[in-house]
Amino acid sequence: MVDLTAEYRHVPVMLTQVIAELDPKEGEVVCDCTLGGAGHSVELARRIAPEGLLIGIDQDHMALDAASERLAREVPEAEALVLKGNFSQLDSLLVSAEVPGVDCFLFDLGVSSPQLDIPERGFSYTEDAPLDMRMDSENNTLTAAEVINNYNETDLIRILRMYGDERHAPRIAARIVAARSKTPIMSTRELAELVRSAIPAAARRTGGHPARRTFQALRIEVNRELEALEEGLGAAIRWANPGGRICVISYHSLEDRIVSHIFSEMSRGCTCPPDFPVCVCGNVPILHVRTRKAVPASADEVEGNPRARSALMRVAEKL
Repeated sequence: MVDLTAEYRHVPVMLTQVIAELDPKEGEVVCDCTLGGAGHSVELARRIAPEGLLIGIDQDHMALDAASERLAREVPEAEALVLKGNFSQLDSLLVSAEVPGVDCFLFDLGVSSPQLDIPERGFSYTEDAPLDMRMDSENNTLTAAEVINNYNETDLIRILRMYGDERHAPRIAARIVAARSKTPIMSTRELAELVRSAIPAAARRTGGHPARRTFQALRIEVNRELEALEEGLGAAIRWANPGGRICVISYHSLEDRIVSHIFSEMSRGCTCPPDFPVCVCGNVPILHVRTRKAVPASADEVEGNPRARSALMRVAEKL
């Protein structure tokens, strides 16, 4: 039997920077939209206890169980409300929490290390398991196996290019379509080998495992990660109290681009030509962006925690 509490005790990425930027204070309401193993939430809860409220959201029931136990054990003085769901459902989740507003939001995007490490979840190309990749297997019916076996070749090329930056997408898609015409592709090892065989030998010598980009693209497609980010971030901006802070850690250029665009749009003021005597556009900035550029993890942290290598943090404040 897997010890879920131990499995979900991964090292939180950029913890020092997150605490410094969110600056949670006693009595505030904090929402960790990607609770995971509560690595960030434990430290956030300590700073808002005993009068504050920590709301933790995760779509993975295994993570919720582990995080609930850890919060109760390590920060018993803090009030914590753990909710199952995706941050794309943030509006309804916060309505159910019965809070008027939130002072700090945290989004730590991507897939958590324990999900990658448990083979049966189907996220890893180094283990043999069913092609699943669902973060919420109870409410999401789309699996990676369904994508691989049912999407047409054009759509496979599209998601491999868009979500995986895979330059060999046409070769991989063609190899998948040819293989599945004989028998369905149902395991992670089978798919990883197909991808390896589709990529030229010279290209396989650099850039890590040849199936890495394909598996990333499938995970993003199965879990609607980019659409969920847009919906969740929009809801967080609406629910943030005046002076509320929103911190997002992304691990993919597409994610970071979405965050940057939304923060930029919401911080834009009047767009009228300078020679207009009065403003007619009516644009009023809603956010102040506190990070001019995305902030990477420090070299020391990357050395001790490889998961932080691609991490980029952006922070905005509600006006």
